[in-house]
Amino acid sequence: MEEKERKEKFLTDSDIEIRRVYPRPEVALEQPGEFPFTRGVQSTMYRSKFWTMRQYAGFSTAEESNKRYHYLLNNGTTGLSVAFDLPTQIGYDSSHEFADGEVGKAGVAIDSLRDIEILFDGIKLENITTSMTINSTASILLSMYIALAKKQGADLKKISGTIQNDILKEYAARGTYIYPPKPSMRIITDIFEYCSKEVPKWNTISISGYHIREAGSTAVQELAFTLANGKAYLKAAIDKGLDINVFAKRLSFFFNAHNNLFEEVAKFRAARRMWAKITKDFHTQTGGSTLTAQQPHNNIIRVTTQALSAVLGGTQSLHTNGFDEAIALPTEEAARIALRTQQIIAYESGAADTVDPLAGSYFVESLTNEVEAAAWDYIRKIDAMGGSVSAIEQGYLQNEIAASSYKYQKDIQTGEKIIVGVNKFTSEESPLKDIFTVDDSIRQLQIDKINKIKSERDNEKVRSILSKLDSNARADVNLMPTILEAAESYATLGEIADTMRNVFGEYTG
Repeated sequence: MEEKERKEKFLTDSDIEIRRVYPRPEVALEQPGEFPFTRGVQSTMYRSKFWTMRQYAGFSTAEESNKRYHYLLNNGTTGLSVAFDLPTQIGYDSSHEFADGEVGKAGVAIDSLRDIEILFDGIKLENITTSMTINSTASILLSMYIALAKKQGADLKKISGTIQNDILKEYAARGTYIYPPKPSMRIITDIFEYCSKEVPKWNTISISGYHIREAGSTAVQELAFTLANGKAYLKAAIDKGLDINVFAKRLSFFFNAHNNLFEEVAKFRAARRMWAKITKDFHTQTGGSTLTAQQPHNNIIRVTTQALSAVLGGTQSLHTNGFDEAIALPTEEAARIALRTQQIIAYESGAADTVDPLAGSYFVESLTNEVEAAAWDYIRKIDAMGGSVSAIEQGYLQNEIAASSYKYQKDIQTGEKIIVGVNKFTSEESPLKDIFTVDDSIRQLQIDKINKIKSERDNEKVRSILSKLDSNARADVNLMPTILEAAESYATLGEIADTMRNVFGEYTG
């Protein structure tokens, strides 16, 4: 006699019903490294090379962040990942009135090339890959990075890394946009074109489902909306006359990893299959929104599960969150534990010893097919609206994400979804003793640096270059060479962004 099941129906977070048993998969297993890459982009995967182990870091001043980078490199991280503060993300110098109270809080404050020089002091850019989570001001930060590489004498054909540069998800989910969609897409395709010629190993966009998921989407919505945005970028680049066989090789994807282990594995496998003819690379970050301020040490287990799903799903790059990130920026201890989580999975778990360990699982193969089918349903709806840009302008993506976020929170409140330490197994607890804080006084330090730079640079040259940038923004000219000139002349990030603001205007939603 069968025991009664705990629920009438078992569902994933995307409302896909999980059957009690699964039949043989509908399709035969492909080989890893072969189309459609369901089982991985390389034939040997981690048997040959581990994924890039990154830790998202950036806070306060460039000086303080540089210390954290050296700490992480000394502890075995294999790639840097830069977090920028909010004023930097939306194109304001630290001296701007809108920056008050935000300088150095969500990431490092970058006002000019001088800050980038300090940020990477003692680090050879030719020998490290760097991922920069930056969108509206991606062209400016990349130009500063290239300017530093040139000063270091690096071969620009060899420097590698990624800029996020994904503005569509900002309109849909996150909000750190500056310009309206059309000029934003123009800047993005300018970056595609410039880098394909001058910095060919640089990944010019990381099409990001991460922030779509953080805003409350399901796994299926994250996958569908990310790939739909990817299609929009491809169309914009092709319309510009770019060769898809050149620029598409430098596209990457940035997915989230949440707590539902098997759905996440299925999502990663479906993502490669759906983008098989285009992408060769994608990055994963464990889910920040899944971390809890209550019983924060539980987050170590959550991050471990999420990281394992990314590895089992075949990620090429992975960032793991610190256990204290629901409360503050991660301390050195939290960052070290997050990095050790990846290293233990890599070296101790056996998960990296064979390719696609869950291949052939009736559950995983079937769930991969179901996730893919549900994602294609969304993409067809978006295509019918005219693509992602039109769907965002109509509020479709935003409304779908908001509805899923509401349902998720409602399920927690009703107890339908259990979050350990939050709505079940709660307990009295002592607050964390070691919390990372950023003092507001660093704004004055940044203002002093800006004033010093302006007193030392050739201000007439800066004005001339910014005037040329204004003219080029009004014409059909690639903006990257002029932005690079401005960065090299120590024009500030705010000055460069404001020049384009004056031409393109600001998007208000």
